[in-house]
Amino acid sequence: MSIERIKAVILQELFITKRSLEVIMDLFFFSVVSILVFGLVSVFISQSAGVRTAQLLLIGLLLWEIIRITQYSMSVGALWNIWSRNLSNMFIAPLTLAEYMIAQMISGIIKSLFIFLLISTITILIFHFNIFNLGLLNLAFFFMNLTIFSWSLGIVLLGVIFRFGTRIQALAWGTVFIFQPLTAAFFPVKILPSFLQNIAYLFPPTYVFEAARGALSNQSINWQYMLISLLENLIYFAASLWFFNLMFKKSKQTGQFSRNEG
Repeated sequence: MSIERIKAVILQELFITKRSLEVIMDLFFFSVVSILVFGLVSVFISQSAGVRTAQLLLIGLLLWEIIRITQYSMSVGALWNIWSRNLSNMFIAPLTLAEYMIAQMISGIIKSLFIFLLISTITILIFHFNIFNLGLLNLAFFFMNLTIFSWSLGIVLLGVIFRFGTRIQALAWGTVFIFQPLTAAFFPVKILPSFLQNIAYLFPPTYVFEAARGALSNQSINWQYMLISLLENLIYFAASLWFFNLMFKKSKQTGQFSRNEG
């Protein structure tokens, strides 16, 4: 395991982010526009349904962006190397698969943390809502659990991309939105139909969003929800690594890995 090689991949990711209009639009522009739109909607809701309801909407969006950005960074980061026909070059160099994965995960954290702080500042300055009032320790647990879930989803999508190539590349930025309603990001779980409520609690972010809504009135940490979320995350993370290794082996056996750049 080489720290220098991991740093090199992270640096490549940061250069791509800095110089790619597509990435800037998908990450920074989309996040800022989303918070502005949802912020204005929350102003309207606060005038009709109450301030608390509006704040719940903002909490959901701010935390949701952690999932979206981290997963996007991991999945689309690999696609950039495929599109530029650089993926095979990455592994010709003395770069292990583990180092590549770790670098992608760290890159996702850097981007999501930066954008989370950016849009949180916007909500403070424009919409007068401070998510940090939920408590820094609460936010640390929220960020950790949402990030691990994003890693698991990103790893699964990386495996699918390596196995099937760019013909399924739309999954890299579209799959995450399936979990938006299933994890009750913008509303309490009780709003879901009863059969979907049981499904919702199978996903770690559900416990984070529920705990975050509870923290709006009580800043104490919901240890039960945080521990359940962490336990589910560890199971999903282990399963995602197993799935990725399976897909990566299949990709090499079928020759798809080398054809990805064709």
